[in-house]
Amino acid sequence: MSEPQAEAQPPARKSKLPLLIGLVLALLLGGGGFYAVYSGMLFSSHAQEEEEAAVEPLPDIAFVPLAPMVISLGKGGSARHLRFTAQVEVSKPHISDVTLLTPRILDVLNGYLRAVDVRDLEDPTALIRLRAQMLRRVQIVAGDGRVRDLLVTEFVLN
Repeated sequence: MSEPQAEAQPPARKSKLPLLIGLVLALLLGGGGFYAVYSGMLFSSHAQEEEEAAVEPLPDIAFVPLAPMVISLGKGGSARHLRFTAQVEVSKPHISDVTLLTPRILDVLNGYLRAVDVRDLEDPTALIRLRAQMLRRVQIVAGDGRVRDLLVTEFVLN
């Protein structure tokens, strides 16, 4: 009844040589790739120089700041206030003209913003429409070609 017991042999060990070779190759290829990019072999500096050369100079502009305005809106006890600050973009030769007309520009903006309904001011998309309307009024006051744009820097409604 006794059968010869087969001797239990440990499983054959796999060779670690392929793993070691893979690790060494990964390090070599990673280092080679880093060196190729770092030294500029793959991405030449000529392409970067062409991109930098393609940048156009800034236009000959200046910004004339407008004094901050606090405008009362509404009637009676429900009065609300709008804090408004802007800058006018002008061509450099027209800085003195627009600066001279700043009080008139503030008057036009103040009158327009007081006339706007509070519900229109609360609309998140209204600022685009309001800005276009104010820019047109400022361009009329300053004269043709003097004002390029109106940049609203503060528009707070409480």
